[in-house]
Amino acid sequence: MSFLDAITWIFGAALLLGFVYIVWSYAKGLKGCPRDLYLLYFSKILEYSAYGGMNMAFVLFLHKDCGLSDIAAGSYIGVWSVGLTIVTMMVGAVVDAIGIRRTLIMGAVVLLFARFCMPLTHNIYLVSIIGFVPMAVGIAIMGPVLSVGIKRFTTREQAALGFGLFYTLMNVGWALGGLIFDWVRRGFGEHGMHTLPGLGIELSTYQIIFVVGFAITIPEFISILLIREGVEMMDDGRVVLKPTKIMQEGGILSATLKTAKTAGIDTINIFKEVISHKAFWVFMFMLGILVPVRLVFYHFHYTFPPYGIRLLGEGVKIGNIYGVLNPMMIVFLVPFIAALTKKISSYRIMILGTILSASSVFIATLPAEIFAPLTHTWVGELVFVRWLEVPEELRNPVFFSLIFFIIVFTIGEAFWSPRLMQFTADIAPKGKEGSYIALSYLPYFAAKLFVGPMSGWLVSTYTPEGAESYPNHYMVWVWIGAIATLSPFGLLVFRKLFNKAEEDKAKAAI
Repeated sequence: MSFLDAITWIFGAALLLGFVYIVWSYAKGLKGCPRDLYLLYFSKILEYSAYGGMNMAFVLFLHKDCGLSDIAAGSYIGVWSVGLTIVTMMVGAVVDAIGIRRTLIMGAVVLLFARFCMPLTHNIYLVSIIGFVPMAVGIAIMGPVLSVGIKRFTTREQAALGFGLFYTLMNVGWALGGLIFDWVRRGFGEHGMHTLPGLGIELSTYQIIFVVGFAITIPEFISILLIREGVEMMDDGRVVLKPTKIMQEGGILSATLKTAKTAGIDTINIFKEVISHKAFWVFMFMLGILVPVRLVFYHFHYTFPPYGIRLLGEGVKIGNIYGVLNPMMIVFLVPFIAALTKKISSYRIMILGTILSASSVFIATLPAEIFAPLTHTWVGELVFVRWLEVPEELRNPVFFSLIFFIIVFTIGEAFWSPRLMQFTADIAPKGKEGSYIALSYLPYFAAKLFVGPMSGWLVSTYTPEGAESYPNHYMVWVWIGAIATLSPFGLLVFRKLFNKAEEDKAKAAI
C-alpha cells in the first residue's frame, strides 16, 4: 500500500467515524421518540437523493432534450422554482387538516405520477403539464410536513436535536443525489439515447436520471405508508395516538381544497396587515441584503452543470465537485462551527461567513496556470485519479480552482447559513414570528425571476455550446461574484440597522 493509499484510507475512516459519532450523538438525545420519526427521516433522505439528482439535470434536459435555448431553459427553471416555493407557502396548512401521514401519502402519489411521466416525452408543453407542474405541487405538499412531523414526534427539549439530525441527513441526501447524477452520466454517456430492454422505449441520459428518481420514490412511498396517523410525543415522554379528524365532510380531497383555499386567503390577509408596518419593510430590506450571496446556490444547481460539462468535458463528475463536496463538508462543519461561535452575535458571524463565501467565487476567476503545478502531485492524483477519475486528456487545472472555490464557499456557508435562519426568527416581532418567517422568502422569490434568465445568459455568452474553447469562461464567476459581494458590503454599510434589531430583540426578551 502506497503512502497516499494509507492517507486516503485513514482520512476516509476518520470521516466515517466522525459521521457515525454525529448521527449517534443526535440519536442518543432522541431516545424514546416514536419509530415514525425515523421513517420520516428515511423518506426525506430518499426524497433529497431523488430530487438532488434530478435537479442538476433539469436545465440540461430542457436544453438538450426539449430544445430550449440556454436563456429559455434558465428562465423556465427560474419561474418553476418561484412557483414551487409559492405553492409551498399556500399549502402549508393542509397538514393540520388531514394529518401528517395523509399529507405525505398525497405528496408521494403526486411525485410518483410526475416522475413516472417526466421521461415519457420531450415536448415542453406536455412535460410541463404532466411532469414539472405536478412535481412542484408534490414537493410543495411534502415540504411543510417535515417541520410539523419533527415537532410532533419529539418533546420540546428534543426538537432542536430533531432538526439538527434532519439537517445532517438532508445533506447526505443531497450528496447521494450528486453521486446519482454523475453515475448515470458516466454509465450512459452525456448525450446518448438508450432503449429500455423489453419495453422499446428510447430515453436520453437525462431521462434515465428521472427514471432513477422515480425508482427511489417507490421505497420512499413505502416508508411513508408505515408511518402511523395521529402519533404525537408529549413533553413527559409519552407517545400517544390522536387520530386526525377530517375537517370537512366529503373526505380528504374536500378538506385539502378547503384548507388550501383558506391558507391562500390567510396569506393574503397577513400580507395586507404586515405591509402597513414599517418594521416589516425593515425586515424585508435586511433579508434582501443576504439574497445576493444566497443566489450562488442557485447557480451551483442550474448554471454549474452546463458550464462544467462544456468547459471540463462530457461525462466529467461535476456532480461530485459541488453536489457531493459541499453537503458532506456541511455535515461536519456546522456542528463544529456552531459550538465555537455560539457566544458571538449572529450579525458578526454573518459578516464573516458572507465575506468568505462571496470572495471565494473569485477563486474560480484566477488564471488556471496558478494551479497547474498541482496536476502532477499527490493532490493531482487524489483529485484526478482517485476521486473524479478524469482521463489524462481532460485533466485541466480549472478543476482545482473550482474545488478550492467550493471548499472556501462552504466554510463561509457553515458560518452564515445557520445564523441566517436564527436571525430571521430572532428579529421577527413577538406574536408574528410565523407570519414574518413565511413572508421572509419574498426577497428570494423576486431574485429568482432575475437570476433564471441570467443563468442562461451567462452560459450562452461565455460557454456557448459547440465552441472549440472558452477563454472567457471565468466571466461567469466574475458576474456571480460581483453580485454576491453585495451581501457582505450591505451588512457592513447597514451594520447599525442589524445591531439595533438584535439589541431590540434582546431587550424584549428581558
